[in-house]
Amino acid sequence: MSQPLVTSIYTADPSAHVFGGRIYIYASHDIDDGPPLSDVEPFKGSEGNAFKMRDYRVLSMDRIGGEVKVHPPALDIKDVPWAARQMWAPDAAGKDGAFYLYFPAKDRAGAFRIGVATSKSPLGPFVARPKPIKGSFSIDPAVFTDDDGQSYMYFGGLSGGQLQMNSNGVYNPTAPKSVDLPKDQPALMPKVAKMRADMLEFAEPPRDAAIVDQAGKPLLAGDGARRYFEAAWMHKYKGKYYLSYSTGTTHFIAYAVGESPYGPFTYQGNVLLPVQGWTTHHSIVEFEGRWWLFYADSQLSNKTWLRNVKVTELFYNPDGTIRVIDPFVSD
Repeated sequence: MSQPLVTSIYTADPSAHVFGGRIYIYASHDIDDGPPLSDVEPFKGSEGNAFKMRDYRVLSMDRIGGEVKVHPPALDIKDVPWAARQMWAPDAAGKDGAFYLYFPAKDRAGAFRIGVATSKSPLGPFVARPKPIKGSFSIDPAVFTDDDGQSYMYFGGLSGGQLQMNSNGVYNPTAPKSVDLPKDQPALMPKVAKMRADMLEFAEPPRDAAIVDQAGKPLLAGDGARRYFEAAWMHKYKGKYYLSYSTGTTHFIAYAVGESPYGPFTYQGNVLLPVQGWTTHHSIVEFEGRWWLFYADSQLSNKTWLRNVKVTELFYNPDGTIRVIDPFVSD
């Protein structure tokens, strides 16, 4: 339905924000580094070795459908003192004239941690802090700022994202793979932590952002069509908190709604049906009174690890539910 925003480079995991009336999209920068097909078609590797990204790129536009600018690298892994490899999906935030880039990367022990880098410009370049955020682990940071100015980080991803290796917040490389977790037990949940006022550290230990069914019971690990896998994103609509996320192996972007940024969040359905390619990672943003879904697929390359960012309009039903988007069908 939608076409790639840019074709000069491969981009994925779009985190869209509006700063100063302009849209900025913080994206992973996919590279063709010859990953083994056995690791990605289908996605079998527990380490996600197909995705070897080394820097972040920012795309910007003054309106949806307008010219999209591709900016120079915002942050390179060589400039992150603690990071060894795999700069996966980022997010960004702005506060009091400063801008913050949040990113996961593997440290030299092979554990994913979440770092933060700062800049005076939404385009960077960003300067990384010398150490990752204390108490951080896994992948896919997403920072949401509520109406009262308080910010929260949501994060965590299964399989190569190592969430199952950090059940107690301590990295355990010998933990069972996510596919081996008991299917009749509650699924692993995304994590949420309030951010400190300076936006550089957690103000509290991370806790579960519980996703429950209509009866209030946690979704189960075996419920692949609904349970959380990765790519948490939070937005607010008419006073409700909408936690959207990828189901991973079943390739949906699903969502759940709560009354608090901590949840619990009641599962509602899907935002986006499966796209071309294995991974789906998205963001939802309001711009000039309309809502937009940013996502990625592999239309340009037909390779799972070489993706392209897209955007399409998102609509709400009168009851606050989201109208399901089929990426292959235009209204």
